[in-house]
Amino acid sequence: MSEIWLRTGEATVLAADGQFTDAMPEVMIGDVKGPVGHAFAAMAGQSAGHPRMFVIRDLNQMVRPPTMMTTKVTVNSTAYVELLGGVVQAATGDAIVDCLKEGVLPKDQANDLCMIIMVWLDRRCASDPNLDRRDLYRTNYEATKLAIARAMNFQPSVDELIENRTTISHYALEGVLD
Repeated sequence: MSEIWLRTGEATVLAADGQFTDAMPEVMIGDVKGPVGHAFAAMAGQSAGHPRMFVIRDLNQMVRPPTMMTTKVTVNSTAYVELLGGVVQAATGDAIVDCLKEGVLPKDQANDLCMIIMVWLDRRCASDPNLDRRDLYRTNYEATKLAIARAMNFQPSVDELIENRTTISHYALEGVLD
């Protein structure tokens, strides 16, 4: 059994100018016999508008730790599903494997852990004729690696949150609290 019971992390990586390819994954990592494992198993099957899929790098290349990916946005087009199950899934899978390779995720526990990753994919990506798939890959790869690292390192720390309480505010509050 793993010593990792429940870890959470998130990250945001912004798109290149003119793109809608921002990535904002939220990650839960934990033992297959713990709360994350139970949630992982409960996600088997589909929910209307929120596809769930194992993260694979390519055909017959499911990542370890086993990872379930779903979207934070209600899916309403085949083009969106193709991006989610294509570029975004590939970037996510590559990031997970690189986290194993770099020691961010413990290789010796890869079969005892599982992950759930909730991804953001802007709906405009599916209909954008100028979509930069390379940037979509980049943002999701970088954000996934960062979210996993933050989960494994308990970041941000409580002290960092307290220290930044009055200097950092949610972007949606700009002009609201002035």
